[in-house]
Amino acid sequence: MENTEIKQQTPEELKELGNQAVKGEKFAEAVLHYSYAIKLDPNNYVLYSNRSYAYLKMLHYYSALEDAHSTIQLNPTGPKGYFRKAEVEFATKHYRDAVKSYEQALYYLPHDETVKGALIKATAMYISDKRTLEQIPWVGSGIGIVIGVLLVILDYIATAKSTHPLLMAFITILISLIGYGLGKGYCYYEIAQRDGLIQPPPNLFEEDDSDKTNKNDNSKGKSKLGARFTKSQARQRYKKGKLS
Repeated sequence: MENTEIKQQTPEELKELGNQAVKGEKFAEAVLHYSYAIKLDPNNYVLYSNRSYAYLKMLHYYSALEDAHSTIQLNPTGPKGYFRKAEVEFATKHYRDAVKSYEQALYYLPHDETVKGALIKATAMYISDKRTLEQIPWVGSGIGIVIGVLLVILDYIATAKSTHPLLMAFITILISLIGYGLGKGYCYYEIAQRDGLIQPPPNLFEEDDSDKTNKNDNSKGKSKLGARFTKSQARQRYKKGKLS
């Protein structure tokens, strides 16, 4: 009977399998191949860069950003890590950070048209997004003023005796301030949503660990109570023995 040896795949072979999976848009499969290759060759920055791209296509932004950071750490003078980082930041609407990362990638690869185009696009989006976020509160304020003016007109038409002008002006200003506050609140909410995209996912096993800890503590407490109860019983039996 012949002894057959199973040949272990090399990191390069696994990388190629991952690349083929990416071409076929099988990104989860690609992540598996790259992850296995990283276990065999943990200092290969190309593997982290490729896995970052696969994670990005799966919308796993936190993991994609972590792999981009690993790429930069392993190859700080190469453009790949900064470009991957910029791609994640652009996808999560962190345009200012994306501009900085693209600039770093372009510094190490100054003649690359892809990086140049991405930088121009990110810069345009940053300017547009910044302007939009600055204008939203004032738009809310403007809507509040319009609503206030409409209330003044309705009050003038619908009632025989109009409300005092100063009171109506105060109400208009108040509605305008509420609109401004709502606009500001929306901006903060939007920024928080973007930040949430690159936060680590919740640890589902943390609750299980805490439950186990609580159970262990409860069992220890019960054992201590049991031991105390046993000692008290022993004392009572001892006293009964002396009395008899």
